Amino acid sequence: MKHFLHPKNIGKIKDADGIGQVGNPVCGDILTLYIKVGKNKSGEYIKDIKFQTLGCAAAIAVSSIVTEMVKGKSLDFASKVTNKNIADKLGGLPPVKYHCSLLGADALHKAIKNYKKNMKGRRNKNGK
Repeated sequence: MKHFLHPKNIGKIKDADGIGQVGNPVCGDILTLYIKVGKNKSGEYIKDIKFQTLGCAAAIAVSSIVTEMVKGKSLDFASKVTNKNIADKLGGLPPVKYHCSLLGADALHKAIKNYKKNMKGRRNKNGK
């Protein structure tokens, strides 16, 4: 309930490095995650992350907790986050709402994939 009543990291990153959008046609939930990637001596990490969700309380809570779980973490760590990790971090989800955790993991992985695709395109464009 905490992440539904007081969600963290709501919004949009205008110049996002990666965007992941997923939806569930059965329930109508839509989640969009925006990531900004930074680089340090350890590698690439999620410098900032925000979300926009149209959905139920569980979808909003999942969106909020995903951002909290990966903000400041390496892309490698974030790419390994599973829907089970998300549900566990929330203290569980009712079986009928478990699909919301899939939305969170899928949107995160799509945002990372989108970032990598964008970076590859920039390297090819610059000849590097």
